[in-house]
Amino acid sequence: MRKNKNIVRTLLIGTIRKGSANMSMAEYKGKVKNIQDTPFGYTLSVIGGKWKMVIIYLLAENQTVRFNDLKRQIGAITFKTLSSQLKELEADGMVKRKEYPQVPPKVEYSLTEKAETLLPVLEGLCEWGVKNQPKT
Repeated sequence: MRKNKNIVRTLLIGTIRKGSANMSMAEYKGKVKNIQDTPFGYTLSVIGGKWKMVIIYLLAENQTVRFNDLKRQIGAITFKTLSSQLKELEADGMVKRKEYPQVPPKVEYSLTEKAETLLPVLEGLCEWGVKNQPKT
Protein backbone atom coordinates (compact mmCIF):
# COMPACT_ATOMS: atom_id res chain seq x y z
CA MET A 1 0.00 0.00 0.00
CA ARG A 2 2.83 2.44 0.84
CA LYS A 3 4.30 2.01 -2.64
CA ASN A 4 1.01 3.16 -4.20
CA LYS A 5 0.95 6.32 -2.08
CA ASN A 6 4.39 7.27 -3.38
CA ILE A 7 3.27 6.77 -6.97
CA VAL A 8 0.15 8.88 -6.44
CA ARG A 9 2.18 11.62 -4.73
CA THR A 10 4.68 11.72 -7.59
CA LEU A 11 1.92 11.80 -10.18
CA LEU A 12 0.06 14.58 -8.39
CA ILE A 13 3.14 16.72 -7.94
CA GLY A 14 4.32 16.04 -11.46
CA THR A 15 1.03 17.18 -12.98
CA ILE A 16 0.74 20.51 -11.17
CA ARG A 17 1.92 22.43 -14.23
CA LYS A 18 2.22 21.12 -17.74
CA GLY A 19 5.72 21.47 -19.08
CA SER A 20 7.25 22.07 -15.65
CA ALA A 21 10.09 20.05 -14.25
CA ASN A 22 8.98 17.14 -12.10
CA MET A 23 9.16 18.26 -8.51
CA SER A 24 9.48 14.72 -7.21
CA MET A 25 12.40 13.98 -4.98
CA ALA A 26 12.06 10.26 -5.78
CA GLU A 27 15.35 10.16 -7.67
CA TYR A 28 17.12 11.55 -4.60
CA LYS A 29 15.50 9.20 -2.08
CA GLY A 30 18.17 7.67 0.13
CA LYS A 31 20.96 9.50 -1.73
CA VAL A 32 20.68 12.96 -0.20
CA LYS A 33 23.19 13.62 2.51
CA ASN A 34 22.77 17.37 2.27
CA ILE A 35 19.76 19.31 0.96
CA GLN A 36 22.21 21.62 -0.90
CA ASP A 37 22.96 18.69 -3.23
CA THR A 38 19.44 18.89 -4.71
CA PRO A 39 17.84 21.35 -7.15
CA PHE A 40 15.60 22.46 -4.28
CA GLY A 41 18.66 23.20 -2.14
CA TYR A 42 20.27 25.19 -4.94
CA THR A 43 17.09 27.23 -5.40
CA LEU A 44 16.94 27.98 -1.68
CA SER A 45 20.58 29.05 -1.69
CA VAL A 46 19.83 31.58 -4.44
CA ILE A 47 16.53 33.03 -3.17
CA GLY A 48 16.54 32.05 0.51
CA GLY A 49 16.79 34.50 3.35
CA LYS A 50 14.68 37.34 4.59
CA TRP A 51 15.21 39.89 1.81
CA LYS A 52 16.14 38.29 -1.51
CA MET A 53 12.61 37.52 -2.68
CA VAL A 54 11.49 41.00 -1.60
CA ILE A 55 14.30 42.52 -3.68
CA ILE A 56 13.44 40.34 -6.68
CA TYR A 57 9.76 41.26 -6.33
CA LEU A 58 10.51 45.00 -6.23
CA LEU A 59 12.87 44.79 -9.20
CA ALA A 60 10.21 42.88 -11.14
CA GLU A 61 7.62 45.53 -10.32
CA ASN A 62 9.84 48.54 -11.03
CA GLN A 63 12.18 47.23 -13.78
CA THR A 64 15.27 49.32 -12.91
CA VAL A 65 15.79 50.70 -9.41
CA ARG A 66 18.50 52.72 -7.75
CA PHE A 67 19.98 51.56 -4.44
CA ASN A 68 18.37 54.27 -2.28
CA ASP A 69 14.99 53.73 -3.92
CA LEU A 70 15.18 50.03 -3.06
CA LYS A 71 16.12 50.94 0.51
CA ARG A 72 13.15 53.33 0.76
CA GLN A 73 10.70 50.78 -0.64
CA ILE A 74 11.85 47.98 1.65
CA GLY A 75 12.13 50.18 4.72
CA ALA A 76 13.28 47.92 7.55
CA ILE A 77 16.51 46.75 5.88
CA THR A 78 19.92 48.22 6.75
CA PHE A 79 22.21 49.63 4.06
CA LYS A 80 24.78 46.93 4.84
CA THR A 81 22.25 44.09 4.52
CA LEU A 82 20.76 45.46 1.30
CA SER A 83 24.23 45.84 -0.17
CA SER A 84 25.24 42.27 0.74
CA GLN A 85 21.96 40.79 -0.54
CA LEU A 86 22.34 42.62 -3.86
CA LYS A 87 25.95 41.41 -4.16
CA GLU A 88 24.86 37.81 -3.54
CA LEU A 89 22.03 38.09 -6.08
CA GLU A 90 24.48 39.59 -8.58
CA ALA A 91 27.00 36.78 -7.94
CA ASP A 92 24.22 34.21 -8.54
CA GLY A 93 23.35 35.86 -11.85
CA MET A 94 19.96 37.13 -10.69
CA VAL A 95 20.61 40.89 -10.64
CA LYS A 96 22.41 43.21 -13.04
CA ARG A 97 24.29 46.15 -11.56
CA LYS A 98 24.91 49.15 -13.79
CA GLU A 99 27.25 51.80 -12.49
CA TYR A 100 27.43 55.25 -14.05
CA PRO A 101 30.74 57.13 -13.81
CA GLN A 102 29.52 60.37 -12.30
CA VAL A 103 29.57 62.35 -9.08
CA PRO A 104 27.66 61.51 -6.97
CA PRO A 105 27.85 57.85 -8.00
CA LYS A 106 24.73 56.40 -9.63
CA VAL A 107 24.05 52.66 -9.53
CA GLU A 108 20.97 50.95 -10.94
CA TYR A 109 19.81 47.39 -10.40
CA SER A 110 17.58 45.24 -12.59
CA LEU A 111 16.70 41.59 -13.03
CA THR A 112 18.60 39.31 -15.39
CA GLU A 113 16.89 36.93 -17.80
CA LYS A 114 17.71 34.12 -15.37
CA ALA A 115 15.81 35.94 -12.60
CA GLU A 116 12.87 36.58 -14.89
CA THR A 117 12.41 32.82 -15.28
CA LEU A 118 11.65 32.79 -11.54
CA LEU A 119 8.78 35.28 -11.83
CA PRO A 120 6.09 32.64 -12.55
CA VAL A 121 7.08 30.98 -9.27
CA LEU A 122 6.66 34.32 -7.46
CA GLU A 123 3.29 34.75 -9.15
CA GLY A 124 2.29 31.33 -7.81
CA LEU A 125 3.33 32.41 -4.31
CA CYS A 126 1.26 35.59 -4.65
CA GLU A 127 -1.76 33.54 -5.78
CA TRP A 128 -1.29 31.26 -2.79
CA GLY A 129 -1.22 34.34 -0.53
CA VAL A 130 -4.44 35.68 -2.05
CA LYS A 131 -6.19 32.35 -1.40
CA ASN A 132 -4.80 31.76 2.09
CA GLN A 133 -4.33 35.18 3.68
CA PRO A 134 -6.65 35.52 6.68
CA LYS A 135 -9.56 37.86 6.03
CA THR A 136 -9.73 40.83 8.39
